[in-house]
Amino acid sequence: MATAAFAAMVIAGPAHAQTKLQIGCTATTDCASAMVAVDEGIFKKHGLDAEMILIGINSNIPAAILSGSIQIGGPTSTVFLQAADGGLDLVAVAGATIMNPSSNANITAFVRNGITIKEPKDFVGKKVGAPGLGAFLHVLFVKWLVEKGVDPKSVNFVEVTFPTMPDIIKSGGVDAVLTAEPTVSRMLAAGSGTIGARYASELERTEPIIFYASSREWAEKNPETVKKFRAAIAEAAPIVNNDKEKASAAIAKFTKQTIELVKASPPNKSEPVLKAEQLAWWIDIMSSQKMLQTKLDLNKLILK
Repeated sequence: MATAAFAAMVIAGPAHAQTKLQIGCTATTDCASAMVAVDEGIFKKHGLDAEMILIGINSNIPAAILSGSIQIGGPTSTVFLQAADGGLDLVAVAGATIMNPSSNANITAFVRNGITIKEPKDFVGKKVGAPGLGAFLHVLFVKWLVEKGVDPKSVNFVEVTFPTMPDIIKSGGVDAVLTAEPTVSRMLAAGSGTIGARYASELERTEPIIFYASSREWAEKNPETVKKFRAAIAEAAPIVNNDKEKASAAIAKFTKQTIELVKASPPNKSEPVLKAEQLAWWIDIMSSQKMLQTKLDLNKLILK
């Protein structure tokens, strides 16, 4: 009996082993499915010992992936495509969030006190902070300016991380920031300024905002880990979309925002399935902004 019990333990041991995984994201709601999967024990249920790592600027995520400091990151569609265009061998492993009316309403150009923005041309000559030049919010804003007949080169863009936005707006370091919830509510509550434009709502798009990516080499060497990660994200996504209490708690914990601010607006819609054609619009927009130099093969950018 003792021998049989020992044998059973040996057999069962590997099944209970937890694979370590570090996931890097910025302080937004777009990686909420991973946050929930950590908070609710979903990753552990699927055999992953996952840890969320806070990355200040989204454009730093590809470098963090390739350096090995994280295995999976949540780059915006634009950051991912620019990295791939630059020769970095990254691959998308699962979807995170997509644009929709609710998430688009969360995105704003927030203007500090003392600056008046009544129409798009009022941004001319202003210093505007973006959480990564060439990142999602920046590219969308440039697209919006172009559609409104404003030359993006007439705006002075600088990089500002999400966590530092409230302070830099309050101090007058920039005239406006391109931001999203829950940072918007935090700055409104502090009386630091006003919403100058809800530019994403005016664009009315439904393409991916952020998705989970890794190096191709890591993904090909760790197919079982990728499979478990995808299963966990697929299980967490409905919680993000339908259980505000659990989603808010996980988001607040990772972003270090108060639970009241996080609850003030719903998280962006989580969509775990990513399709190649969803990236086609981004490639067209980025090409028009001269952000891409090569012809990217959509079918190679997403892990099968």
